[in-house]
Amino acid sequence: MKIERIELLHVAIPLVSPFRTSFGTMTTKDTFLLRVVTDEAEGWSEFAADPEPLYCSEFVGAAELVLEHHLVPRVTPEITAAEVAPRTEAIKGHKLAKAALETAILDAELRSFGMSIGTFLGATATRVPAGVSVGIKNSIPELISDVEGYLAEGYARIKLKIEPGWDVEPVRAVRERFGDILLQVDANTAYALADAEHLRKLDEFGLLLMEQPLDEDEIRGHSLLAQRIRTPICLDESITSARDAATAIALDACRVINVKPARVGGYLEARRIHDVAVAHGIPVWCGGMLETGIGRGPNLALAALPGFVLPGDVSASRRYFAEDLTEPFELQDGFMHVPAGPGIGVEPIPETVKRFTTAKKVLYPRD
Repeated sequence: MKIERIELLHVAIPLVSPFRTSFGTMTTKDTFLLRVVTDEAEGWSEFAADPEPLYCSEFVGAAELVLEHHLVPRVTPEITAAEVAPRTEAIKGHKLAKAALETAILDAELRSFGMSIGTFLGATATRVPAGVSVGIKNSIPELISDVEGYLAEGYARIKLKIEPGWDVEPVRAVRERFGDILLQVDANTAYALADAEHLRKLDEFGLLLMEQPLDEDEIRGHSLLAQRIRTPICLDESITSARDAATAIALDACRVINVKPARVGGYLEARRIHDVAVAHGIPVWCGGMLETGIGRGPNLALAALPGFVLPGDVSASRRYFAEDLTEPFELQDGFMHVPAGPGIGVEPIPETVKRFTTAKKVLYPRD
């Protein structure tokens, strides 16, 4: 395809309630969208990280700079989605920025063919079970009230964010109150290997998994921790490529993998991680980054691949936003339907995007 224009749109969308994890509290989804216009179609994507480098080293300001000065010049004027990764490989890191660029180009390419991203990736389901991620609360009664509400809405799995000081007792309270629900925890790297004895206390609650307890570069540490606790370890931040996944599996550092397309550089690499995991009998599930509908749509398509056997963080739009940038995604009987339209399967609503846009920049062509 010949690229005619690439625009970056900063957006700021209020969350319906603050979302707290071990690394901070979000009240607004403050990020940017990419719009790629080609000679055949238009494509969209959403940058997944935040204004500050807390979840990972990438953040909004740095991604804008690396896209403008280093990534976009390498993919213009003509490109295919499959060529984005090799053309940008010389630029170290910046996987979330690369993912945004690849996804927008892939969206345009698939739209030109009239093909959905689900068909392209190899999705085998038309709907996927939905889980919900519950942030750290101010009190256990507040947590219980929120979990009760999500279960009433029909979510198939509850994930509790934890950190030192907010782990055993909240989990105990949820398990005792709601019984044999699918329950897991996510530490977002908040612990050290020295906390193994404390983390072992969570074994008594029959958790589906414990997500990313140690730092992202602690593959060996996770392997050692896995020998000391019964709860299956799931890696998130540690897995940035299919190579990482193969290494972690070989070292017995995880028994489950959370696949976030943005974190690994895009949907093409996410599919490779899925394939590696399936080949080794490791279940995967699709994580979330509080995406708007522009990011949620293709995530649902990925979650429809056969190896995604656990409910992912693909909640309904209203879990995070009073108003989404696309038609809202709704939870139906505990499931989310996979978009079947061409490309990423969703259309940004122009008036809504305009209302939440705080700034706009043309990355290509340059003046």
